[in-house]
Amino acid sequence: MINITAARRNRQRSADINMAPLIDMVFILLIFFLVTTSFVKETGIEVHRPTASTAGTSNKATLLIAIDPQNRVFMDHHEIDVRAVRANMARALAENPDGAVVVVADTASSTGTAIMVMDGCRLAGAKNVSLAASLPQGP
Repeated sequence: MINITAARRNRQRSADINMAPLIDMVFILLIFFLVTTSFVKETGIEVHRPTASTAGTSNKATLLIAIDPQNRVFMDHHEIDVRAVRANMARALAENPDGAVVVVADTASSTGTAIMVMDGCRLAGAKNVSLAASLPQGP
C-alpha cells in the first residue's frame, strides 16, 4: 500500500528557498542607488559668501574653487597658488569638459584675487565661469 503521510513529509522537506537570486537583487539595487546618487563636492574651507537677491542654482556638474579671507585659493581641498589656477583648471577640465566652474569667494577676500582666478579659469578653457552667492535672509 501507499503511505500518504510519508509522501507528504518528503515533499515538505524538499521545499527550500534559494537565496542566490535574492542576494543578486540586493546587490543590483545597491549598485543602482550608488550610480544614481549625486555627490556634492566641497571646496574644503569655510567661506562666507556674499548675498545677492538674483542668486540661482546650477544643475550642471561644477568645479569649485574657493578663496578665503586671506586671499588663499583652494581647489579639491588643497591650497594652490593663484598663478597655478590655469594649469589646475586645465587638468580638471580634461576630466570633465562640460563642467561649469564656480568661484566661491569670501566676502572679505579681495576682488582682484577673484578676477585673477576667474581669468585663469577662462584661459584654461572653461566656458561657464560664475561667482557663488547666497540668497539674502529676510522676511
